[in-house]
Amino acid sequence: MRRDGEFFEDRELDLIYIGKRLAEAKALEELLTEAGWDYYVEPDEYRGGFLFATQRTGAFFYVLIERAAEAREFLLARGYKPQAAAGEKDA
Repeated sequence: MRRDGEFFEDRELDLIYIGKRLAEAKALEELLTEAGWDYYVEPDEYRGGFLFATQRTGAFFYVLIERAAEAREFLLARGYKPQAAAGEKDA
């Protein structure tokens, strides 16, 4: 279920996914909500493009750090490519 930042208080969150299109972000929100995940989502900027890199805005999805590995597996099993964990090159 989508939560606000206050719900997580001072607990550490981990970025698991960046939704680059609105339809993609909405589909992921629906998937996470139906599966009962507590997550936080906020707009933020990322660099996109290959030859002509630009700043773009996406939906950044976070879960509690202790559930991040499980969340990444959940996303992979459903065809999403999650963000790599901190210190990893690619998930």
